[in-house]
Amino acid sequence: MPTNLTREGGPPVQQPREQLFSRQTVSVGQARSFVEAALTGWEPDDRLDDVKVCVSELATNAIKHGSRAGRGFLVRVASRDERLRVEVCDGGGNDGQAPYVKEPAADVASGRGLYLVATLADDWGVKRHDGPGHTVWAEFKVGPPDRCEGATK
Repeated sequence: MPTNLTREGGPPVQQPREQLFSRQTVSVGQARSFVEAALTGWEPDDRLDDVKVCVSELATNAIKHGSRAGRGFLVRVASRDERLRVEVCDGGGNDGQAPYVKEPAADVASGRGLYLVATLADDWGVKRHDGPGHTVWAEFKVGPPDRCEGATK
């Protein structure tokens, strides 16, 4: 279970958690479950579905476009200052082109991954690695967890 720390006078800070996944389609669901479990105690209930969709899309992209055969991808999740950040790091794609948003075509079944991420997340971006690969991240504004158990709204 993640450890939530409280800075003096500030919101809780969740220790970053990360896990490596293999380059298999089953890893998409595993990455989504990992992030959901990592958020236990933080519970961004109003954004959890958005976060899970974005993790699914980023993990799928890492498998299809980013990770080379035999290599996996890393998923990292952390929260700080009422912002939740998820990152998917891959080790492939040395073609010089960073991932980018494509306008989805109505008659095409794929190609909407980063479009969904850009729509659902409050911010997102790509960090190129010195060698091959990228880290694609998405951030979500979330409130701090209830500090009083059983509090009513």
